[in-house]
Amino acid sequence: MRYEGMVYRPPSEANSLLIQATIGCPHNRCTFCSMYKGTRFRIRSVEDIKEDLRTARKYYGEYIDTIFFPDGNTIYMKTGQLVEIFNYAHEVFSHLERITVYGSARFVNLKSLEDLKLLKSAGLKRIHMGMESGDDLVLERIKKGVSSEAIIEAGRKLKEAGIETSEYYLVGAGGKELSRQHALESARVLSAFSPDFIRLRTLIPQPGTPLYEEYKSGAFQLLSPHEALQEIRLLVENLNCEGSRVLSDHVSNYCNVTGKLPDDKDLMLKAIDQCLQIDESKFRPPSIGRL
Repeated sequence: MRYEGMVYRPPSEANSLLIQATIGCPHNRCTFCSMYKGTRFRIRSVEDIKEDLRTARKYYGEYIDTIFFPDGNTIYMKTGQLVEIFNYAHEVFSHLERITVYGSARFVNLKSLEDLKLLKSAGLKRIHMGMESGDDLVLERIKKGVSSEAIIEAGRKLKEAGIETSEYYLVGAGGKELSRQHALESARVLSAFSPDFIRLRTLIPQPGTPLYEEYKSGAFQLLSPHEALQEIRLLVENLNCEGSRVLSDHVSNYCNVTGKLPDDKDLMLKAIDQCLQIDESKFRPPSIGRL
């Protein structure tokens, strides 16, 4: 397999075979993200991707059950190209059960419902979507390039196509100023389509990003550990989802908030309240760590 640059994948894809289908991110303007800065986006050829799949088969054998195709927003590829590499992956690995990619709402919405159903039939099971926020002002400030209504549209379309949605909520993305509306509007958006997974990530400013410069200048104020937990509590309290799993599967988070909605909501709120009883000095500093 050939890899270019740093290859990123969600923690839940730790055991997946990684085959780069794209290099970089077609948006690459989010103020908090350092992942693809300095990388020019391009799509790898289908033949190169197929060759890497064959190489992986020789190296790992036939027992590969999950494949994640990086880089950022691989869903941007033409539907026909994706169908071809997904079908080929199933030919190479007969035990393959799950194919996943990154895909933000902006690029998911470039696909028709018929396109998404074709991808589902070809084996695409899940899309990891960096929603970050459901509040339009926060989305504008972090330059996400999408609106709250577009996020809902993409979520509903994927649900109709039968593709799992794994949405990421960026705790603290609104700073102290917009924390409350960030949580409440995000709860509204997520409740509009009940994603399969709601994954929590706590904002840690990364050097080399515009948001880091805002933080250093004082223009952006980070949440304290307790404030971050209170924001999560407000989010969870206002989620009206059916069957969504809330997960804190990332080292950036202060508390392990995990459960299935609506049944486990009270248990999650109780867990947060218990963490709020811990002195803030026991938590990591808000600005130290990596996303």
